Amino acid sequence: KSGLDPGGAWHAWGMACLKAGNLSSAREKFNRCLKPPMDLNQLNHGSRLVQDVIQYLESTVKPILIADDDYFATLRELEATLRTRSLSLEMMCEGKIQHNSYYQECLFYLHSYGTNLAIISFYMRHDCMREALLHLLNKESPSEVFIEGIFIPSYESGKLHMLENLLETIDPGLESWGVYLIAACKYLQRKNYYHILYELQQFMKDHVRAAMTCIRFFTHGAKSYTELGGKQTWLLKIKDHLKVYLQELSRSSGRKKVAFTFRKKMSATDVSRHINTVDLQMEVTKFLHRCESSGTSQMTGSSLPTLFGNNNMKTDVACKVMLEGKNIEEGFGIAFRVLQDFQLEATEVYSKVAKQLVKQQKYGEIRQLLKCVNESGVAAKNDGDNIILNCLNEFKNIPAEDLDNLIQDMDSDENKIQAYVMCNKLRSAYLVSVRQEKSRAVQLVQHVRQLAENSGDDVVKAICAQWL
Repeated sequence: KSGLDPGGAWHAWGMACLKAGNLSSAREKFNRCLKPPMDLNQLNHGSRLVQDVIQYLESTVKPILIADDDYFATLRELEATLRTRSLSLEMMCEGKIQHNSYYQECLFYLHSYGTNLAIISFYMRHDCMREALLHLLNKESPSEVFIEGIFIPSYESGKLHMLENLLETIDPGLESWGVYLIAACKYLQRKNYYHILYELQQFMKDHVRAAMTCIRFFTHGAKSYTELGGKQTWLLKIKDHLKVYLQELSRSSGRKKVAFTFRKKMSATDVSRHINTVDLQMEVTKFLHRCESSGTSQMTGSSLPTLFGNNNMKTDVACKVMLEGKNIEEGFGIAFRVLQDFQLEATEVYSKVAKQLVKQQKYGEIRQLLKCVNESGVAAKNDGDNIILNCLNEFKNIPAEDLDNLIQDMDSDENKIQAYVMCNKLRSAYLVSVRQEKSRAVQLVQHVRQLAENSGDDVVKAICAQWL
C-alpha cells in the first residue's frame, strides 16, 4: 500500500526460514528479492544480500541430508535443486560438501545469484581447488578472475605447487591455461614478486622468460663487481635455460609446427648471441671482481654497468674493463671483444678512456692505449690521432713534456699541426708546417701567422712573415 520496496521484507523472511532450517521455503522467499548479476565475470562476490545468505549457511554446518529437507518441497523446487546439482555435479568435491545440505544450498544460491568469482572463492575456501579450476575453464572466465580467486589465495596459503600439479593434471600441455599463466606472470612482475615469478616460469617451461628473470636476479641491487662476483650462479642458470630452449627448438624443427602459444619465442641465432653475451659477462665479472679485490679499481659510478643493458651501458663496461686493470693492456682484450660483439663505436670508447686517463694523470697509459689500438688490426688510419685530438681539450692540465710526447706520437702532420694550434703552441705548428709540400706549406704558414696576429704573438708572426 505504501509503495515501499518489498525486497527487504522478503530477504528478512528468507533469512528467518534459513535460521529455522526450512531451506526450501527460504529458496522461495529469496527468489522474490535476489537477482543474478548482470555480468557473471565482474570482480566482486555479488550483491550484499547473496553474501549474507552464503555467510550464514557457511557458519551453520548442520549435517542434514538433502533428502530429509526436501520431504516438504514442491515438485518445482525439487526440479530446481536437481538442476543445480547437475550443474555442479562434474565439479563436486568429495567429502563434506557433497553430503552436507547447507553446502549444497550455498552452491544453489551461488549458481543462481552469484558471480563466477564468488563460486570460485567458495570452492577455494573449502579446499576444492580442482572444482574452482574446472569452473573457471567451463565458464571461460577472464584472467582477472583467475588471479583474484585462485592464484593469489594459492600462493598466499603456500599451495602454489598444488595449483601447478592440478593445472598439469587437467591439461598436461598447459595450453588451455596459457592466458591465465601469462596474466599471473604480469601480476607478479607488477608486484615485484620475482622469486614466485621465477618458480612459475620454470613450471611453465618458459625458458626465455625464466632467463630474463635470472638476468634481473644477477644485476638487481648490486653496487660493485665484488657483489656480482658472488652472484655468478645466476649467469650459469641463464645459460642453462637458453641451452634447454635451443634443444627444444631443434627438436621441434624436425616435427610439424608445435603450438607453444604462450611461451616466449626467440630465433636460434638470437639465443646463441645471448649465450655469447652471458659468456662474455662471466669474463668481465671475473676480471673486474679480481681488480676490485686487488685494489686496482679506480672508477666508481652511480649505476653498475653490465652487458645486459643498452649500448651506452655496454660502452661503460668496455671503458671500465680497460681502466680498472693494472694497465690498459691487461683489460684491452676483453674490452676489444665487447666492442666487436656489440659493434660499438670503437673510437668513441677509446677517446672516453683516454679522457679518463688524462684526469687520472696517466699519460704513459694513453700511449699504451694507442699501441693496443694500432695492434688490434681493425683500427682505421686516423684512429690514434683522433683519440689524442679528443683528449687535448684538457691540454691545460697536461704537463708540457707529456703533451709534446703525445703530439709527437701522431701519424699525420696535418693532425699534429691541428693539435699544436689547439694547445696554442704556434711555434711548433710553424715548424711542422714548413716541412710540408710547398703550396700546402704556404697555406699552413699563412694560417699560423694569422693566429699569431690574433693572439698577439709577435715573435711567431715575424718568423712566419720572414719565411713567406
